[in-house]
Amino acid sequence: MSPRILFVAGAHTEIGKTHVACGLIRAAREEGFSVDALKPVVSGFDPDDWTDSDPGRLLAALERPRNKAELDRLSPWRLAAPLAPPSAAQAEDRPLPFGPVVDFCRARIAASDARLMVVEGVGGLMSPIAEGATSLDLLEALPGFSVLVGGGYLGAVSHTLTALEVMRAHGLAPAAVVVSESADPDAPEFMGAVALLTEHAGETPVIPASRQAGYAWAGLALQVLLA
Repeated sequence: MSPRILFVAGAHTEIGKTHVACGLIRAAREEGFSVDALKPVVSGFDPDDWTDSDPGRLLAALERPRNKAELDRLSPWRLAAPLAPPSAAQAEDRPLPFGPVVDFCRARIAASDARLMVVEGVGGLMSPIAEGATSLDLLEALPGFSVLVGGGYLGAVSHTLTALEVMRAHGLAPAAVVVSESADPDAPEFMGAVALLTEHAGETPVIPASRQAGYAWAGLALQVLLA
């Protein structure tokens, strides 16, 4: 039996998708789930120092060796420039067609004996992930359920609600929104931002992930997502 697919989408870039993905992986493993993960495309990747990269952090959460074989299974398209992947690939004179990315993900999912497959997109929901395709297109290509990660910075409520409406319009409403607290000391008061987002998110549960709480929020988030 193929694993359930949990897609981690973002309302914006650099807001904590990997933090949320790692928290959900850890919570699922603590509940006795077998878990696997994919982040098929990653940019801003330094092959000489990738321990704290998104793939490195995901492998640590999975308690997998951080070696090239595991990296190839998790993130085969690794690009150096910290740009949208098609632009980063163009800078390296490399093609980045969408079809092979989808085929790779589907093959890995079909071959996995895990109960849960966590798939992380790139950037925000509408960020280009490959030639002519966005993270939304990858979400559509890999049927399962999803979590939308929002931020706590000024303007994050608007970005998160916009992404939420796009997902709903495509029949892909997330099972929950997880709000990742901003490290910016000038960001709006966190729980106030969470309350404002909750007021406008309708039936979609909103879960705060404060920095002080570590991964304490992840167990509740997993329960909501799997309900």
